[in-house]
Amino acid sequence: MTASSLPPGSTIGVLGGGQLGRMLSQAASRLGFDVIILDPEPDSPAGRVSARQIIAAYDDPEALSELGRACDVVTFEFENVPAASVERLEAAGARVAPGPLALATAQDRVAEKSFLNGAEAPTVAFAPVATLAELTAAIDALGLPALLKTRRDGYDGKGQVWIRSPEDAESAFSALGGRPAILEAAADFVRELSVIAARGRDGAVAVYPLGENHHAGGVLRTTLAPAEVPTTTQRRAEQIARSILGGLDYVGVIGVELFEMADGALLVNEIAPRVHNTGHWTQDGCVCDQFEQHVRAVVGWPLGPTDAHARIEMSNLLGDEVDQWAALAADPAVRVHLYGKAEARPGRKMAHVNRVLGAL
Repeated sequence: MTASSLPPGSTIGVLGGGQLGRMLSQAASRLGFDVIILDPEPDSPAGRVSARQIIAAYDDPEALSELGRACDVVTFEFENVPAASVERLEAAGARVAPGPLALATAQDRVAEKSFLNGAEAPTVAFAPVATLAELTAAIDALGLPALLKTRRDGYDGKGQVWIRSPEDAESAFSALGGRPAILEAAADFVRELSVIAARGRDGAVAVYPLGENHHAGGVLRTTLAPAEVPTTTQRRAEQIARSILGGLDYVGVIGVELFEMADGALLVNEIAPRVHNTGHWTQDGCVCDQFEQHVRAVVGWPLGPTDAHARIEMSNLLGDEVDQWAALAADPAVRVHLYGKAEARPGRKMAHVNRVLGAL
């Protein structure tokens, strides 16, 4: 511990009241911290397990001032929190982790990919696109098929469309509302991997074993971890994570999604400056899970161990799949993590389960 480490009994603020904020709050409580959530939704999943919730928009100046005054450190659960809100908190003297640089970088796909390539974390070829003429030129440069995405916002497959022929360009651009976009070359990858890593206030870095991810309809369905990969692949992923964390002067947990190519090379798909869905397996596969790790990092405690003690298959439960909770809870190999959301809308993440496949 250092003089700047926060002791138990301190208060952590979290921007965002969804499931990630809920699990962060639960981890913080185990370590003796109080948590205040700021979220516009009354009775949010995170708010119900925390000491208090401030019900307000993320850019509400008075609410941000109140949060900053009440908390010893502030963090966030998802990257669509306005970077300006984090900057406002810092300007008012609040301790914030991760900082606004990481948030702003992850919120703009062109800025993100430009940063990654500069940090020796290679990505697919890409081009910024603001007009239909620029899209046509980018198609000529990158070839087809290619993926058109909005520069900002969009997740779980939203805000993106494949272009498979030049004739698709105009309709694709219109489908995204003519908003500033990025065209990404297709990645002929073998599988998607991800690495969860953390950096402490002292610069120490801890990296978890890789996970192998499987999607359906643009939404993550399962993560198998630790993934079966050569040692060289794990080491390369660790190098990439360390480079990203250092380049952003990052404090906290980060998720890095990777494409494994046929020759074994790794390309970064995107980064998430927060705890990540593909890291949920750590709750039942590691001594120190990603949520406790994030809390440790932002309060200035030593980072916890990242070794896996079990192989885990994490599966998301979407919509009414959550109604399977009783049968799943009866399976001795399964641990159920329910998010406390009131409405099971189609495609909405309602819970996840970790199936223990065996000890390591």
